[in-house]
Amino acid sequence: MKIVKMTDLRVFIMSITVTLAFEVEGQSLSSNQKRANFTIADSLYALGNYTQAINNYVQSNEQNASLQIARSYSALGRFDKAIAQYEDIVVKNPEAQVAGFELGKLYLKTNAYEEGRKLFSKLIAENDENPEYHFYLGKIFSELEQPASSLNSYKRAIEKDSTHLRSLFQLGKYFVTKREKETALTYLNQGLTVYPDDVSLINLQALAYYNNDEYQKALPLFERLVELGEEKEFIYEKLAYCYFKNWEFEKAKSAYKTVIHLNDENSEAYFNLGQVFLKDRQIDSAQYYIQESIAVQKPFLAEEYVALAGIARNKDNIKSAFEYYKLAHQEDPDDAFIYYNVCTVADKLYEDPKTKLQFYEKFVGRFAKRDDYMGQMVAKRISQLKQEIHFLAN
Repeated sequence: MKIVKMTDLRVFIMSITVTLAFEVEGQSLSSNQKRANFTIADSLYALGNYTQAINNYVQSNEQNASLQIARSYSALGRFDKAIAQYEDIVVKNPEAQVAGFELGKLYLKTNAYEEGRKLFSKLIAENDENPEYHFYLGKIFSELEQPASSLNSYKRAIEKDSTHLRSLFQLGKYFVTKREKETALTYLNQGLTVYPDDVSLINLQALAYYNNDEYQKALPLFERLVELGEEKEFIYEKLAYCYFKNWEFEKAKSAYKTVIHLNDENSEAYFNLGQVFLKDRQIDSAQYYIQESIAVQKPFLAEEYVALAGIARNKDNIKSAFEYYKLAHQEDPDDAFIYYNVCTVADKLYEDPKTKLQFYEKFVGRFAKRDDYMGQMVAKRISQLKQEIHFLAN
């Protein structure tokens, strides 16, 4: 039996101790380096350097590294990789609601509606009290064209949080579109109680009244939108029309001119401004703006030509009225009323009863089946003209 000397034993113990110390130090350095990589990655992520952030997150062993990699891919717009990363997290940790929530929103963003529906339904089953889950499920149902389910989800969201503005907005928007004013206003007023200056809610509230022809109630709301900085074309258009319906012609003119300043190709604004001048008995200005309406648009000009014909009639310029009605008829040859006006103006313009008769007979040929007031008047006038021609021949 070999006897181990005490000196050899001491050397052996010391060598083991040194070896273990080096191994522990190596592990400590590796762990520290990984933590450092995560810190560096977070800094890169915060600065928007997502690709380099991903490279550092990959070399980290921190718990949140996988979630940050998914977020980085999403920020880069590489949604397929982001979704794959999120799905991996959720599969490995089904209780990870943060990752599940972000994945659900990404499903919505990438039109993966059925996957999003399943995921948000699962999240709601786990936590029914979160209004955001109900809100996003409502948006997904809307995209799936399931309005009843969508509305139900938005209502559930405001049951959980009565101040959930985005759900109140979606409910208000739906009922404004359906022209259910009172229901829309219930939700919109609830939202405006929370945030009185929310321009989206004020706009919907204004439209609820506007679509119901309650222009006096809509007017101050559109004015409020302008005060809040909503210098938008469609707001000024509706504001102008409210002024017009309220007989505030100068304000209507100013608002329509603002519309034209914002978009000098808005033919409807020119035309409506012409109508304001016409209502205000400023015939020449009315004619100018309606003609400008024609100048900035291409087809369909029948309405403008009819308006100009009416102005020409008011000015007793029968020849111009006749030319405008003919132009309107060329634009819309199927409109019986327009061609009836061609006939009646021609009746005043020409002296020869045979020429007059040609127009009325063309009306009958074009609109033979009409048995309304116009048809009866045309038939009566044809009879009168034929008698007149007969007497002149004798």
